[in-house]
Amino acid sequence: MQLWLIPAFPLLGFLLNGIFGRRASKAFVNAVAVGAVLASFMWTLKTLGALWPLDEAHLERYFTWIQAGDVRIGFDLAVDRLSAVMLLVVTGVGLLIHIYSIGYMAHEGGYYRFFAYLNLFMFFMLTLVLAANFLLLFVGWEGVGLCSYLLIGFWFLKSSATNAANKAFIVNRVGDFGFSLGIYLIYTHFRSLDFGEVFDAVSRLPVEAGVGTLTAIGLLLLVGATGKSAQIPLYVWLPDAMEGPTPVSALIHAATMVTAGVYMVARCSVVYLHAPLAMEAVALIGLATAFFAATIGLTQFDIKKVFAYSTISQLGYMFLGAGVGAFGAAIYHLWTHAFFKALLFLGAGSVIHALGEQDLRRMGGLRAKTPITFWTLLAAALSISGVPLTAGFFSKDEILLAAYHHAPWMYWAGTLTAGLTAFYVFRAIFLAFFGAPRGWSYAHESPPVMTVPLVLLALLSLAGGFAPVSRWLAPMFPAGEGRHETLPVAISVAAGLAGIVVALLFYVARPGLADRVAARLGALYRLVYNKYFVDEIYQAAILRPVITGSENMLWRTVDVAWIDGAVNGIATRARAAGDVLRRIQSGDLRSYAAWVLLGSLALLLAIGLAGGGR
Repeated sequence: MQLWLIPAFPLLGFLLNGIFGRRASKAFVNAVAVGAVLASFMWTLKTLGALWPLDEAHLERYFTWIQAGDVRIGFDLAVDRLSAVMLLVVTGVGLLIHIYSIGYMAHEGGYYRFFAYLNLFMFFMLTLVLAANFLLLFVGWEGVGLCSYLLIGFWFLKSSATNAANKAFIVNRVGDFGFSLGIYLIYTHFRSLDFGEVFDAVSRLPVEAGVGTLTAIGLLLLVGATGKSAQIPLYVWLPDAMEGPTPVSALIHAATMVTAGVYMVARCSVVYLHAPLAMEAVALIGLATAFFAATIGLTQFDIKKVFAYSTISQLGYMFLGAGVGAFGAAIYHLWTHAFFKALLFLGAGSVIHALGEQDLRRMGGLRAKTPITFWTLLAAALSISGVPLTAGFFSKDEILLAAYHHAPWMYWAGTLTAGLTAFYVFRAIFLAFFGAPRGWSYAHESPPVMTVPLVLLALLSLAGGFAPVSRWLAPMFPAGEGRHETLPVAISVAAGLAGIVVALLFYVARPGLADRVAARLGALYRLVYNKYFVDEIYQAAILRPVITGSENMLWRTVDVAWIDGAVNGIATRARAAGDVLRRIQSGDLRSYAAWVLLGSLALLLAIGLAGGGR
């Protein structure tokens, strides 16, 4: 089926725009960038149509990439039901984001460079999804990290953008170090990195009752996933990533990088099912992250930051689903989340495009000026809040049901988080679109090239949940899917609706109430508003000691005192010795005769002393 063509089209787009785009017209750049992703999407549909219903994985081996002794790593691509879902998300949502970017980036410098980077991002993510072995997956894994660095820091003249790009890159290197150790442990234990061979070998092993090799592998892979998918403790890069252009935020949060960790955990489901302790760690980290990020989202005023913390929280839901064994539900939520989260960010970009402002406190009253943006963002807000029959309702409640049967307290914590989610998302909607204008006199709706993707994503946010994703994935993930029960679903729906009502009360019915509540909460509100001072704690506990130690020990002591001191000391002594010898070369014959006489006397004295010693 020529699977290699799926990532090859975006790679070709990157090369064409990267090489020729600087001197080409915007029409050429648009045609290449959008056409490449469209071709990838159409080839994905053609491939899946030919292989349907994908009861077995389809593997294509192209060439041996690495051969060393008995080690063979091939450039092998494969598609199964899991990767099929991911391919549709990456190419479909990615296509809409590319189209939207034509309008959003129309007046920005580096236009060709932006679209070249977007295409490269798509190439690496599709390589990650199609990889048939851990090492090729790691190539895509590192590639999306590189592209996130390039795109977050796209406006490289802004120090905040370059700092955010550096932060994302460095934090992800921490996670990737653990991930690479996990891959190394897989190879040393199984002597292979091919998914089929490794997972077949794992399936024949007993389930670990305690800590063992599979548990270690699962935990190391989880370290990588916490970095890439922004989970505790490596989530801190994602809010700062909002410094990049808004379409980049949409691409990272909805279709590419942050979904990679969830995909990897689901891909390695056999490992986690045989390592219960590692699987429990996935659930606990996911649940803690979901609640923690949701509380921060309650207090933020940058519209993109609100949705960024929403992404962290929703990814936590996905990890919770995977950790309680509901891998299909986790991917189902990844599917629906791609629609409503892309819409939230692109809608936020439309608001920013209308006002040139992203502080919610300077918005208000935009409903009449930007009706398409309002109604489409409302659809996304309803979906993420889990309002019945929207896409988010189906996937979120599958995860909560699975959590309910695994450990009821996890269900209750997840339900509370659902209420918080509905509150802070509708808080953003009400602050932006309701009430009187605050600080602006002119606003306009976005052009059709931006609003058409919004409308399509709104339809998917409302109806995308009717695609039976988790049932279709059930043959791959037979364990842990929750049974349908009315009461737990009703409670979680009620929590979401309660969050909407409270937000309506605080920000529409009684606008001053929120400020009064914040004032009463005092120190607690300031703690949450300042994001629990996690960045400051990292700065004090890790960064400052490293910087101070590097300056005092590595720079001043090792580099300056020892290395430079040794090198400079040798040079100084050599120069002093040379200065002495230089004085001998005076050009005076009487001086030379004196030196010859002194040398002869010294030589005779030395011979005499040597003879006397014998």
